[in-house]
Amino acid sequence: MKILFVVNNYFCLGNGLDESARRTVQALRDAGQDVRVLSGPNLEDPNGPHPDFEMANFHFPLMQPMLDSFGYSYADWHGATIEEAVRWADVVHLEETFFLHHAAMNWAKKLGKPITGTYHVHPENIIFNIFGRRVGFLTCQILYRYWCRVFYDNYRYLQCPTENVRERLMRHRVKASCFTLSNGVIPDKCIRPTTPPEDYFDENRPLDLIYIGRTAVEKDQPTLYKAIRLSKYAKRIRLHIAGRGPKLDEYTRLANKLFEDGIVAYKPTVGFYDRDQLRQLAAHADLAVHCAFVEVEGMSITEAMQQAVVPVIATARYSGTASYALDERSIFPAKNAKKLAEQIDYWFDHPQERWEMGFKYAESMKQYEIANCAKKLIEMFQKAIMNNENEKIPPHITMLSAIKRQAIRLYKGIA
Repeated sequence: MKILFVVNNYFCLGNGLDESARRTVQALRDAGQDVRVLSGPNLEDPNGPHPDFEMANFHFPLMQPMLDSFGYSYADWHGATIEEAVRWADVVHLEETFFLHHAAMNWAKKLGKPITGTYHVHPENIIFNIFGRRVGFLTCQILYRYWCRVFYDNYRYLQCPTENVRERLMRHRVKASCFTLSNGVIPDKCIRPTTPPEDYFDENRPLDLIYIGRTAVEKDQPTLYKAIRLSKYAKRIRLHIAGRGPKLDEYTRLANKLFEDGIVAYKPTVGFYDRDQLRQLAAHADLAVHCAFVEVEGMSITEAMQQAVVPVIATARYSGTASYALDERSIFPAKNAKKLAEQIDYWFDHPQERWEMGFKYAESMKQYEIANCAKKLIEMFQKAIMNNENEKIPPHITMLSAIKRQAIRLYKGIA
């Protein structure tokens, strides 16, 4: 089966969408599928690997510096490469809903190739960072309807990483067959020791609290900073913010102000961590917080949970991350700093319970391993191709074939 993945920049680092695409493509290849990528160039390492079908990078006038701060880059959507890529494929899989994907979708329709996709981004992820939350609300609704009518209605199948996403699509009566399937996590051995360290119950030791995610409006790190000010454990909290994004400077200042105001005794660390550094950080953390009020899935918190750290996750209308919480002690209403502080204090009040629960969270992540998700994606691609082929057969031929099969069964039964 020849599967074409269409993504703006397959090699972009620090962007969850592109990271997910790389993992999925590798998992499909490991399962024996022929997968090729239509994408922009490798801007991170020009001497490194390149996409199978490479498009030029597109620079947006005036907006490019802002897009760079988001960790996004966009591919050009002109040229014969797109047609070449689509002609090669048995199925075209769109990872985003932008210009390159629109061009690939149009070619797939012309050439009679089935189209599938994955829902990776809410319009709020984009608009809130450009216009702000209040101004952007109406714009988000318009953009979402555009995506539904122009893109999703033309897909045969649409992967929804969480049930929250699928329900939103159902409210807009999208024509694609929508089904819930996680993007999947790479199996990672839990390196946290099975027994607590000697000082674990020491009432004076620092408590490591981590937040993994882009520093952006919708990730809402400031709610965590407010909650720390309300926590009775504030002096003991050692805060680690792992991520980069458009709000990096502003959120770093807010985090440092906790230390400057004497709220915490340890200066917070803010920065970008590679995969191994994140593993080490999560394995030694006492608690992981996720405040995003707009989030498709939130794979960063699942990777932390693999290292047996207990999460506290925001619940919101456009966030599906809370589905990973095992009980109500690990959730709080988005933007509610008081409730978040209560949950933080609860877990710090119960160190033995927190330790044991961490390993239950690590065990719960096994069902989301990417190899399992890849198997279901392969089934989706096969169905898309099969349904597409069946549609090419005239209805009267299909009916005659069914009558013929029934006649053969009847003959065999009589014989």
